[in-house]
Amino acid sequence: MFVFRYFFEALAYVLQMGLNAYMVLVIVGALLSWVNPDPYNPIVRFIHRATEPACGFIRRKLPVSGGGIDFSPFILILVIYFLQYFLVRTLFSVAHALSPGGGSPVY
Repeated sequence: MFVFRYFFEALAYVLQMGLNAYMVLVIVGALLSWVNPDPYNPIVRFIHRATEPACGFIRRKLPVSGGGIDFSPFILILVIYFLQYFLVRTLFSVAHALSPGGGSPVY
């Protein structure tokens, strides 16, 4: 049973790191939208390709731009926080429930 515990813990840690990295990309993408970066820069293109599908989906579903300000990165960050607090903690709880003593979860 310990194998499943370690699997769920590892899955939770990897998911948490991935969500943190994506949140950094979203923040950097929002900051880049305030300046006029070189659109042919490979880093700028990568950040745009990585964040635009999610932000574009939010813009299409929730037209939340007011006064020329795009709130989709903010909403996306809230979704990432929700996933971190719900999904990652749930995986940690499942992992610790599989431990022999059903130890208390450590986040």
